[in-house]
Amino acid sequence: MKIKEMFRDDIDRTINGVVQVEQEKEDVIEQEVKEYVVTTELKKHFTKFFNEYSDSFDRPTDNVGVWITGFFGSGKSHFLKMLSYLLENKEINGMKTVDYFDEKFDDQLSFMNVQKCVQVPTETILFNIDVEGSMHKDDTAVLKVFAKVFYDHLGYYGNDLKLAKLEQFITKQGKMDAFKEAYEDINGESWLDTRAEYQFFEQDVVDALVEADVMNENTAQHWFDGTETADISIAQLVDEIKAYVDSKPKGFRLLFMIDEAGQYIGTNTSMLLNLQSLIEKLGSVCRGQVWIVATGQEALDEMIKVRQDEFSRIMARFAIRLSLTSSSVGEVIEKRLLTKTDEANTILDGVYENNENVLSNLYAFDTELKDLKGYSSEDEFTRIFPFVPYQFTIMQKVFNEIRKHGHAGKHQSSGERSMLNGFQESAQHIEDKNELTLVPMYAFYDTLHSFLDTSVRSVIERAERAASNNNGLTIDDTNLLKLLYLVRYIDDIKSNIDNLTILMADTITVDIIDLRKQVEESLNRLQRQNYIARNGDIYQFLTDEEQDIAREISNQAVDSANVISQVCKTIFDDLYTTKKYRYSKNNYNYDFEFDKSVDGQNHGLTTGGMKLRFITEASADANVMKLTSDSKGYEAICQLSSEYSIFSDIENALKIDKYIKQKNVSQLPESIQNIIGNKQKEARRLLNEAKDKIGDAIIKGTFYIDGKIVPISGSSVKVVLDKALETLVEHTYHSINMIDDSVSSDADIRKILMGTEGLMDGMEPNKEACEDVYRYLEKQKMAKLPTSMSDIQSRYQDIPYGWKEIDIAAVMARLIYEQKVTIKHQGSMIQPSNTQLPDYLRKKSETGSTNILIREVIPAQKMKAVRDILKDYFDVMDVPNDEDGLIAYIVKEFNNEKSHLEDMNKQNDSTIHPGSSEIKEALSLVNKVLLAQSDNIALINTICDLEDDLLDSKEDMRAVENFYSSQIKLYDNALNLKDSILENEKDFLYDIDEVKNAIEKIKEITKVSNTFKYNRIPELNTHIATINSIRTQEMNKKRVELKFLIDDCMNEIMNAASDNQAKVQSLIDNAKDAYNKISNEIDQLNNLLGLYAKSNRIVAVKDSIVNQIQKHLTQTTTVNEDVKEYKAEPKQAPKKKVRELQRNVIFREVELTSAEDVDRYLASIKNRLLSYINDDEQIKLK
Repeated sequence: MKIKEMFRDDIDRTINGVVQVEQEKEDVIEQEVKEYVVTTELKKHFTKFFNEYSDSFDRPTDNVGVWITGFFGSGKSHFLKMLSYLLENKEINGMKTVDYFDEKFDDQLSFMNVQKCVQVPTETILFNIDVEGSMHKDDTAVLKVFAKVFYDHLGYYGNDLKLAKLEQFITKQGKMDAFKEAYEDINGESWLDTRAEYQFFEQDVVDALVEADVMNENTAQHWFDGTETADISIAQLVDEIKAYVDSKPKGFRLLFMIDEAGQYIGTNTSMLLNLQSLIEKLGSVCRGQVWIVATGQEALDEMIKVRQDEFSRIMARFAIRLSLTSSSVGEVIEKRLLTKTDEANTILDGVYENNENVLSNLYAFDTELKDLKGYSSEDEFTRIFPFVPYQFTIMQKVFNEIRKHGHAGKHQSSGERSMLNGFQESAQHIEDKNELTLVPMYAFYDTLHSFLDTSVRSVIERAERAASNNNGLTIDDTNLLKLLYLVRYIDDIKSNIDNLTILMADTITVDIIDLRKQVEESLNRLQRQNYIARNGDIYQFLTDEEQDIAREISNQAVDSANVISQVCKTIFDDLYTTKKYRYSKNNYNYDFEFDKSVDGQNHGLTTGGMKLRFITEASADANVMKLTSDSKGYEAICQLSSEYSIFSDIENALKIDKYIKQKNVSQLPESIQNIIGNKQKEARRLLNEAKDKIGDAIIKGTFYIDGKIVPISGSSVKVVLDKALETLVEHTYHSINMIDDSVSSDADIRKILMGTEGLMDGMEPNKEACEDVYRYLEKQKMAKLPTSMSDIQSRYQDIPYGWKEIDIAAVMARLIYEQKVTIKHQGSMIQPSNTQLPDYLRKKSETGSTNILIREVIPAQKMKAVRDILKDYFDVMDVPNDEDGLIAYIVKEFNNEKSHLEDMNKQNDSTIHPGSSEIKEALSLVNKVLLAQSDNIALINTICDLEDDLLDSKEDMRAVENFYSSQIKLYDNALNLKDSILENEKDFLYDIDEVKNAIEKIKEITKVSNTFKYNRIPELNTHIATINSIRTQEMNKKRVELKFLIDDCMNEIMNAASDNQAKVQSLIDNAKDAYNKISNEIDQLNNLLGLYAKSNRIVAVKDSIVNQIQKHLTQTTTVNEDVKEYKAEPKQAPKKKVRELQRNVIFREVELTSAEDVDRYLASIKNRLLSYINDDEQIKLK
């Protein structure tokens, strides 16, 4: 039976391949509605929409938005168009739209709601916003499109809002018909046919407006000449829409049905805000009378996810959200295209039954996707024949990827109608063949050919010409080339030979082995002629530009050394990144550096120690005998398994990299940049594949260590190489096990030096290591060679020991503690207690200056003699018996003694005290001892030699020690008091006998001499007390005298003011403030010299204030008033008291230049003196 005879509907009938919302031809609309398939998924979406929509008839709502989401192939545009037809319920070929859908719904309850909604008078404005919108999008682009389509719907010219407003104005006046008639009479053409070019018919428009009595000629000309374009706000547009729906019958609904809204707006926040404001206004003003239904490839929440706070309201307005998927595409194709006749079903059932096993084995793809499969049942085979289930999945991806990668296909819809068209044409391709024929995958290419970019079509066309002319290609080759293009961007299915063979199958009875051979031959021919490229086991279609670039890349020369260098990087920077190998032993870790190389090319720095070496298929050294011999020299050699070829992938990747570096990519055309970008991805993939192969070659490689082949197995590169290096370490560093206990810090080393480890005798660790180091030191001593700690570290870190530097330091610390060796640093002997000793044993900056010596034993007799001297000198009973302890004790105690003597001696820097010479002598002896501390033997000998001097000094220092510890402060206080009196207060105190005698006694007691009498120092207390007592009495007398002087001076100031105190009150206040301050200073002063100096200041203040008072009063009184004699009024003579007055107070400082000045001055003094006498006082001038 021929395939074209199997279908219920003619396979060759015309089916509109692309759904366009603006397509309004009646025959097209009838076919679309009639053949529209309401799948299970679509029925759910229809039901949800009409449930929500019908609620708005009973309850007005602000939420009037519907957002239909669907990626390529989901049928969102078709769904939107069908929804528009249903809502408007147009009559199509004598039937209402809703009647066409009656049989499509198997749920009559749901369909009743649809029928209810479509009974309401409804108009829909269905448009593709990408088509209707301007190419130049601004912030109000959405508003402008809505205004355009609304005015178009009203019959106005929406493309020009200025003209549309004019038409609206004419219509409101009821003169539109008159205007159209007038215009047609004047112009000869109808207004609707020519209004798009109205600017070219200026006079005709103006004359028609005047003739129709719309406006006068001046107004019409002014409108026409106006350069402004009509603008409109959201509020104005919504008001006009509201007015329009209110003019319609009750319950009327208007719906804006917008296709590709999501694609048009994208993530443009301004347009999103524009849409949000518009739908909010429509919702609040029209209250469910006007709806917006929009489609988009992305869900609304995905579009605004970055700015959810800003667009939260738009989410609320688009409360109805329908998400369409591509799952129903197959169902649509089956029902519209592949429904079979009963006879065909019977024949196909038999075919499946006879070939079930063949079919199940035919479609075994090399992929992880489970939905790429063959037939799962007889029913499925019958339903979708002559297609295979995997084709529905792959072709959906093909449509999406072709559109995505910038070919002409991006301008075509990739919904189910395009899929439908593709499947229809593919079926037509084999319609004359029988029931054993299947549609091969390459057949779909012909359905897309005309939509593809020239760079793709030209390659296929050139290959077809070559095949038809027998010019190196066959028809099978071109079919395979078409297939390679179709799967070029499908990552889910690798374009390797196995998968390509399956995809090329065109009959049920195909011999898969023969077909595979045919595919291999075709691939080789295509590759030789640069139609395709091979990357590993993957084959890829090449466009013309890609072929040119592939040719240039192939011609790049890459040095073999660069390939080996990349192998090095892959192994040591990607697969095995270990910089130092960590060898674990005795619960501790040892890190070993190792050199790295591949085929003789080193990677990184070399140390000359262990080496991890790789031999590839390209190496000339790849023979067993040489590798066995080379491995004896501290090398682990891995010969990579020959099962894997690693060089071709790396070479191709390096060629791509070299080619790209020669190009200024940013200056190349975008298409070339895209190809180069893909080549960069290809290079990365090649390197990744090479890495995997190298890893497998290592795991399965052959290892040579210590002159023999060592079997090493493991599940990963790291495991295998770690085992190889472990084996190499144990052969190379065979003395590493001498360290049986490791340390971890300087604190552990200090414990060893101080013997605080808490170990039992005989249980010390690392005995074998200590013995080895001591034997080495003995050899060095016998050869009279100096040995530094740096020499020790270098020797024992190197082969065959491999000890850690901290463990070497710990071994040396144990030898020091056991008093087998001594340490000198920069010539000075270092004691075990020295806190810097761990640094001297470890730090590279110190080990070169640290010398290690076999210890020389000091005779026991000398040790005893020194111990006895130390007991007497330091007045102690317990002195260490062992050499290190004794040396440490000597150094410590003599350093302490030195510090003590230096502290005492510092007190003689400014003043020479008693005992100064004894201190210097003792300090000299201590320094002599410490000069010998760098050598234990020299130190012991020095103390023995200085025995008498040390003990004599100790005796001489007893009284000195007592003085400096308890008497020096009293001594210094007496000297300071004596010096202070003689320097500052001699004129006031030295004439007093008691003071003079006390000072002389202090001089006598504090005089420094060789026979200084320390026992007289306590007498200084008495003499200090005598002086201080008399000095205090004198200061108190002077303070009283100064206070009287202040009172006298203040009286003088008041007398100077006399009856005019109010006029000079500020001066009087100044005087009081000054004297208060001076009085406080008098109380604070603690020396007679300062107190005596205050007298002059007190009088100076008085003179200054009195002069200021007199100067002020002179301006308001006459000289006669200043000098008039004082007349005392007779008073009863009381008992007089004596008032002492200072002469310098009464006779103030003044400058006299004439006899009159003298008279006035004397008269003033007379008046003052008489005023005191009249106050019943006697005067005593001092």
